[in-house]
Amino acid sequence: RKTQSTDQLVESMKNPPPMGTHTLPHPIWSEEELHSVKVTHKPPEGFVDKLAFRSVKLLRSTFDLLTGFNWGERTEKKWVLRICFLETVAGVPGMVAAMTRHLHSLRRLKRDHGWIHTLLEEAENERMHLMTALQLRQPSWLFRSGVIVSQGAFVTMFSIAYLLSPRFCHRFVGYLEEEAVFTYSKCLKDIESGSLKHWQIKAAPDVAIRYWKLPVSMKCFEQFKFEKKSHRLK
Repeated sequence: RKTQSTDQLVESMKNPPPMGTHTLPHPIWSEEELHSVKVTHKPPEGFVDKLAFRSVKLLRSTFDLLTGFNWGERTEKKWVLRICFLETVAGVPGMVAAMTRHLHSLRRLKRDHGWIHTLLEEAENERMHLMTALQLRQPSWLFRSGVIVSQGAFVTMFSIAYLLSPRFCHRFVGYLEEEAVFTYSKCLKDIESGSLKHWQIKAAPDVAIRYWKLPVSMKCFEQFKFEKKSHRLK
């Protein structure tokens, strides 16, 4: 088989393929599946569920307070910052859980039966939601600094929590996905009636179209509808 020389490889890296081209295999939802989605809520049962539920609510309220999200008009800047922060958090659990289960499989000298790949795909999926939001607006250096600090703290805490109670962590992610549905639902209402009407006609980012195999004519408004439903399907 013909192999690339080092020079050819370096040259190819100067012109990388478009973002979203080389990704892990992931579900592509049909329109029928998306239209059948119903927004539901799983009431917490027992101490672990209630702790996970309240942890997610605390995380959301803290971010809203620090960013002033609920004060004044919800602008494009506020929405992009909220979505970006949500996805930087949502992209952590899958990677941490996959790494933990990978090491667990190595220690026990036993197969994991595909759960690792599912978790890695979930982590990448959340990262692609983030990459899509970044095409709409680039956050400030202050926001980026906050992400670095919060990621360091969250990765540490979630890693410890997953070692102690995987059930708590998976329930935490479930409620985090519910929060994502709530966020996108409120964003859609603002697009329809608020200050974000231009998102009704703005084209969806190319990275979203490539990754989720969306129609090339899709607009941001329709893309947000898709993202809302995809969070509920996971």
